[in-house]
Amino acid sequence: MRKTQFITFRNFFHKPSLTSSIKPRPFKAYSFVPFSPFAMLDPTILTLGGIVLGIAIIERILNRWGVIDLADQFEKVMRLILPVTFYGALFYFFATFMF
Repeated sequence: MRKTQFITFRNFFHKPSLTSSIKPRPFKAYSFVPFSPFAMLDPTILTLGGIVLGIAIIERILNRWGVIDLADQFEKVMRLILPVTFYGALFYFFATFMF
């Protein structure tokens, strides 16, 4: 004949387990940083963009006033400044906000 063993509710739930029922499994975790357009509001990027935009506006004003020689000098400077500034700001953005 079997004997019935009674266990109280408290002892059933608070009894520490001798063996772990969950075995840890190794897994790989990957990180993804989404692009946020608000990251472009960084003061450095805004300053560089403002300087380039200001030079472009000055060049257009000089063309309207008829000071073509000075406007041509600004255009020559802008041919160098625009690509350097664009790629520099792009590199700064990725180096600062993505890593």
